[in-house]
Amino acid sequence: MKIMLDAGHGYNTAGKRTVDGTMREWEFNSKVAHYVNEALKGYENVSTKYAHDTTGKTDVSLTTRTNNANSWKADVYVSIHANANGNGKWDSASGIETYVYTSKPKEALALANKVQDELVKVTSRKNRGVKTADFHVLRETHMTAILCECGFMTNKEEAALLKSDSYRKKVANAIVSGLAKQYGLKKKTVTKMEDKAVNNTLYKVQVGAFSVKSNADKIAEELKKKGYSVVVTQN
Repeated sequence: MKIMLDAGHGYNTAGKRTVDGTMREWEFNSKVAHYVNEALKGYENVSTKYAHDTTGKTDVSLTTRTNNANSWKADVYVSIHANANGNGKWDSASGIETYVYTSKPKEALALANKVQDELVKVTSRKNRGVKTADFHVLRETHMTAILCECGFMTNKEEAALLKSDSYRKKVANAIVSGLAKQYGLKKKTVTKMEDKAVNNTLYKVQVGAFSVKSNADKIAEELKKKGYSVVVTQN
């Protein structure tokens, strides 16, 4: 499964920041995208790419983002954003909403509902629901696409949350959980390597050397009783 992750906007995109200017939307979006990417590495048969410039220096155009996703033949496109309301002043609007294209594609709608449910559950923010919009990244992508608005930069309480690393991780984990539920993603199994030779290298433990064989045999018997495999050799 190929998943394209899109941190909306670039670091220097005008206007995309909290009212007090202490956080740019890019900082939230890109960090969440990073955490989503890292979490998805723990699932089988999943590959990811970023639609955005991870340095934030360039605000990659929407056309370039969707063209790259289409060329890569991504299965899913997830665009991550922080919301805003009003005219650049603190506002009471709050909560989380997830968007799909206006035609309400069946799979996109199902994914959006799962992601929205997970986001609301882990953040305890207001549920603004799944909505439709004619956003470029939803319209021009040839795959299932959703856009998540994860809180308002124009709301003092939520702006503080958006700056929090713990909140960013919650949001990322919710998105991953929604993806996993929609597509039945399976976590990779981790095999615990115990008492195995690494790179065919074996390490020997010598208990002691005895001039009298009976003494060596006595120690060997004691070790065997404790479950050790013992061989008495003569140098």
